[in-house]
Amino acid sequence: MDYAAITFWLSVIVFTALGVHHLWSALIGPKIVNAVLLPGTLVATLGHVVGLLITGGTVQNIALITDSDSGEPQTGGDAKPRVPIIGSIVVALFPMLGCAIAIYAVASYLGSPVMSAIQSAGTQASVQLALPISRASFFDMLHQVIRLSNRFVEAVLASDLTDWRNLLFLYLSICLTVRMAPLADNIRGVLGAIFLTGLAAFLFAQLTSSKAASFEALWAVVCFAVAVLSFLLLASLLITGGVRLIRTLLDSE
Repeated sequence: MDYAAITFWLSVIVFTALGVHHLWSALIGPKIVNAVLLPGTLVATLGHVVGLLITGGTVQNIALITDSDSGEPQTGGDAKPRVPIIGSIVVALFPMLGCAIAIYAVASYLGSPVMSAIQSAGTQASVQLALPISRASFFDMLHQVIRLSNRFVEAVLASDLTDWRNLLFLYLSICLTVRMAPLADNIRGVLGAIFLTGLAAFLFAQLTSSKAASFEALWAVVCFAVAVLSFLLLASLLITGGVRLIRTLLDSE
């Protein structure tokens, strides 16, 4: 059940990041959003390029910010990797993997108090983010996500926001988590990559003597990303609703 939970929550992270990115792009324009998210875009683009090279693709004309209406980074390469089926999964996996590793590194070196606060209250992450399999567990899941988001906000407000390291941690955390959204129109590849991650976690746990140790780092990243993205999604929805309400009132005058 733990491996199914990992797969489920990775799906939540990816599609929540996609929703946040879409809301921001609708408010201020995709070019501005992708420029603001430049560190995360860089990591995801490098992962995309590595995935293409591993699967036999060619890479040309790379650009982090383009002049197109979408503003999405240009990762020139073969539209279809030469490795059948697995190729698109690998290409979708490496940007997610790169962002996850970067999130863990940033949180470990700059934001360890925030990470500790998110996983506080004596609750193990694997228990805290269980797989919702019933109506009651679904609503418990929503409460748990809100609590995670609240812990993140409380930890950030409790930190010294005049310290550049805390501000850098907050900025990089937002960039990397939002950039967990797919770079290209490869939803099937992303779903395959998520499933492959859950399967790899299962195999790794079977090959290691300590299951808890093998899950610790992965669940730390999952809990942190869920906390950040859930707060960003709630805040983005509120801001979007407020902006549209103001526009409606101004247009009616």
